[in-house]
Amino acid sequence: MRKFTFLSLMMVLAVVCIFACTPSTSSSTDARENKSTKQSKEPVTRALAAAYSPFFSFGVAVNRNHVTQEDNPGANIVQQHFSVLTAENDMKWESIQPSEKRFTFKGSDALVSFAEKYDKELIGHVFVWHQQTPDWVFEDEEGNFVSREVLLQRMRDHIFTLAGRYENAIKGWDVVNEALNEDGSLRKSKWQQIIGDDFIEKAFEYAAEAAPNAALYYNDYNLFKAEKMDGAIALAKRLKGKGIRIDGIGIQAHYSNEPPLEELEQSIQKVINAGFKIMITELDLTVLKFPDEDKVGADITLDFAFQEEYDPYKNGISEASHQKLATAYIDLFRLFLKYHEHIDRVTLWGVSDKDTWRNYWPMKGRTDYPLLFDRKHQAKDFVDDLIALAESANKIN
Repeated sequence: MRKFTFLSLMMVLAVVCIFACTPSTSSSTDARENKSTKQSKEPVTRALAAAYSPFFSFGVAVNRNHVTQEDNPGANIVQQHFSVLTAENDMKWESIQPSEKRFTFKGSDALVSFAEKYDKELIGHVFVWHQQTPDWVFEDEEGNFVSREVLLQRMRDHIFTLAGRYENAIKGWDVVNEALNEDGSLRKSKWQQIIGDDFIEKAFEYAAEAAPNAALYYNDYNLFKAEKMDGAIALAKRLKGKGIRIDGIGIQAHYSNEPPLEELEQSIQKVINAGFKIMITELDLTVLKFPDEDKVGADITLDFAFQEEYDPYKNGISEASHQKLATAYIDLFRLFLKYHEHIDRVTLWGVSDKDTWRNYWPMKGRTDYPLLFDRKHQAKDFVDDLIALAESANKIN
């Protein structure tokens, strides 16, 4: 009997050893991702938008697959955690009017339907931008620049058509996007070259007429830089001084996991002192090194050749980098809460790391981790910390 008991015990121990010692059959990428991104042991049940609603709206940029629910896990995140939606691409000129007078609303209509179904507010992005605008907008049939009058008419027709279709659906519009150089001067875009410096005034005039019930914004990146923010405020004041409506300035937040907190706070204070609303737009925090530090920002024309040294986390983010990301998000939202009376909205630029534009810009083929939800659509561990931060601030208030 003793011999039988001993052998039985040995067999049990052997089985345990087999299961305990055999490596997991999961891919190394999945294993590292589960470890390094520190997923919550339980799904986050509290909602980001609900937690921050006493302070500002909590928004996100969505793509076509989210609003058609082809990406159902992503759509579920949007439904649970965000109250304001922006089309990442489906309201840009090339998507809406790829050729003259040929309007396509499939993507934007799907967005509006999704927002209505789930009771979300909408931000329109964007009427006038020098990127993702087809060449035909600026050219005649021979490929030469059109006249000022022709381009103004095309601008007006586009704004009125798009704003008119969604007149009762859009809370606010990014009227003009990224019209400034880093020193705050006007970018020499085709809009500026053909129409002149007053193309911005015209865009806001048309937008105010076409969308009288929507808020109107100027939106740009690197506005944490003093000179560029000074230029944006001067632009807004110039419009206001001429009786042209502009309601706020959108501060794009395409930063790294070491965000410019002090400079950003100074820029926020400048907007407050100038009397304009603040939107924190396009928030994502790359964990990857930028290939050229002199060109950090959001210029989508950048396209560096792939280099392995700039893609260190293809098999999973390091613990140190993840912790820096968590700290950066907490520090940023602590700053936003400090100025919540002046910040109308904070918008994340993307739902999950799976489909962030940072995976292919400024260098295609990299693996980045800039958002709050990972590639498996799971909340990162610090999402609970962000929610707790808001809940704690609400108790104090």
